[in-house]
Amino acid sequence: MPAIYPFNAVQYHAGRGDVSAYIAPPYDVLDAAGKARLLHKSPRNVVGIDLPHTPAKELGPVESYEAAARQYHDWLRDGTLTRRAHPAVFAYRQTFDFAGGTHQRCGMACCVETQPFGPRPGGGILPHEETFSGPKEDRFALMKASQTQFSPIFGLHADERGLATGLVRKVMQSRPADMTGRMEDNVLHEVWAIDDQATIKAYADALAGEDVFIADGHHRYTTGLNYLKQLESQGKVPADHPARRCMMVLVGMSDPGLVIGPTHRVLGGMAHYTFEKFTGDAGTVFEIHHGPSNLHEIESAMNDVAARLKTASGRPRSVLGLIDFKTQASAIAVLKDEDPLAKRFPEKHPEWRKLDVALIQHIIVEELCQPRYNGGHPVKWAFPHSVDEVLEIGRGHETGAGGGKGFAQLAVVVRPTPLDAVKAVSKANQLMPQKSTFFYPKLATGLFINPLS
Repeated sequence: MPAIYPFNAVQYHAGRGDVSAYIAPPYDVLDAAGKARLLHKSPRNVVGIDLPHTPAKELGPVESYEAAARQYHDWLRDGTLTRRAHPAVFAYRQTFDFAGGTHQRCGMACCVETQPFGPRPGGGILPHEETFSGPKEDRFALMKASQTQFSPIFGLHADERGLATGLVRKVMQSRPADMTGRMEDNVLHEVWAIDDQATIKAYADALAGEDVFIADGHHRYTTGLNYLKQLESQGKVPADHPARRCMMVLVGMSDPGLVIGPTHRVLGGMAHYTFEKFTGDAGTVFEIHHGPSNLHEIESAMNDVAARLKTASGRPRSVLGLIDFKTQASAIAVLKDEDPLAKRFPEKHPEWRKLDVALIQHIIVEELCQPRYNGGHPVKWAFPHSVDEVLEIGRGHETGAGGGKGFAQLAVVVRPTPLDAVKAVSKANQLMPQKSTFFYPKLATGLFINPLS
């Protein structure tokens, strides 16, 4: 495990009480309307400084980042935000409903040594997804203007013996939370500040030798690396400089509240696409079954088909849901070949080649949609996390996942990526396709802020 550190967090209400009006989801799931709703709750909601430009998928005007930085420092001066006098780590619990049950995911917010991606003796920082250039430019502009990390990266570690998870949960059982918050998704966020050295050392010891897998926040971590690199290009950066440490929430893979949701695909912009042509062409790779007429039932239909079918090795077969927005028809696509990407990507880990999202990108998009229906040109993508959001995009709406009027043609509904696959691909030092996972719920922004100066 890279070295971990307590930090002098900047917080609302001096880290005490209910901060529901001030916290926000991460920048990358918000659109302009979502930002406006949060600012209506409070004009001092953190979204005002963490999301200066929408959409955050691209670089905005330099003035927007400078204005966000000025507002942040104004809030520090007038006491809206205060910096802790003593460094601390923070036990962090999220209570939420998912897949018909109530869960509690528990982790620890701390700073982790900023180091390049990749394995190394004693534990490295391992990415699991490819990234986009636009969000990295946006986040770098904000960090450079504010000299601050506003939202934590979500990191996972193996924790096979459950020592770190056990310690975090023991703190939570010992006393009431110092700070709480709840947003419109009804997830309860609770925070316990920990500044005693014995507990911090015990937590660090429990992490010894473990890798950190980036679950969410690849763009933000890369931004931290680029920011440190820029500082080093300008002169010597001391070993204890705050930019050498990156704020993360670390969650053990043994934590019973750790769940993964799906990230579906909505495709558009194809000049010659029809559902009839697509299902006919896809039939060379997939068995195509009729889907439900009620599109809200497509995930249930996929699970029913998956339960009946296995590969020759006994492994569950890849099952995708297909929705055509023009005809409102659906289908279930079942992969015929157990490893159809083996010849094209022999160097990839077997778990990578069997990912539903890899099949979509490299077979459905690159072998079917782009060459056959779009003259070889790229298709347009959106990445919703629920069937409800898929259908909203299909109705011509724009959400935090993308979309817009006249955008949607074909939706590909997936099942969640297994956690074991994330771990296997990351340990092989390989990257999954973009938007392969959705660790639910997202971490809140605004519970703790990390000054880099």
